[in-house]
Amino acid sequence: MHWLESIKKYMPYNEQEKKDQELTIKYSEMFADILTRDNELVHITSSAFVVNKSRDKVLMVHHNIYNSWSWTGGHADGEEDLLLVAIREVREETGVKNILPVTEDIFSLDIIPVLGHIKKGKYVSPHLHISAAYLLEADEHEPLVVKPDENSDVKWIPLEEINTYSNEPHMKKIYRKICQKIKDHQCND
Repeated sequence: MHWLESIKKYMPYNEQEKKDQELTIKYSEMFADILTRDNELVHITSSAFVVNKSRDKVLMVHHNIYNSWSWTGGHADGEEDLLLVAIREVREETGVKNILPVTEDIFSLDIIPVLGHIKKGKYVSPHLHISAAYLLEADEHEPLVVKPDENSDVKWIPLEEINTYSNEPHMKKIYRKICQKIKDHQCND
């Protein structure tokens, strides 16, 4: 499915997602280059909230730029299959090979502010990431590998401890929302 169609068919979980969905559709009409970093103001990223089989732990990386524990993810860079991007990023950032989508649909839609920072010796101005996040599952016993140019550690964190590890208030809100959605999803199974 085309990335924009997957965003249009997404059923927002709350008011924040409803508004972010509206803005994403609007920005996609305004900017032809929203799927690439050529758009330095706002662009599409794909994130992965990777849980273990029992759904009580999440696989996180200690992100070098943000100096915080976070989900995996990356820029679409022109790729229209955002699920594929999410899976690729998990593999690259954690070394985990066997990853299954819990659902192939977007699980969380968020517009995330990115502060100005230095990346690969160059200044990157503040901008927005439109994050299409996917709920994925992996084996918590598979070996983990650090990707030194992006992260300094990789580990499974109990869901109830995410706020202890993340030091980004805006991301804590997103993680809480996703954890609640996982609980809701389990109750409906």
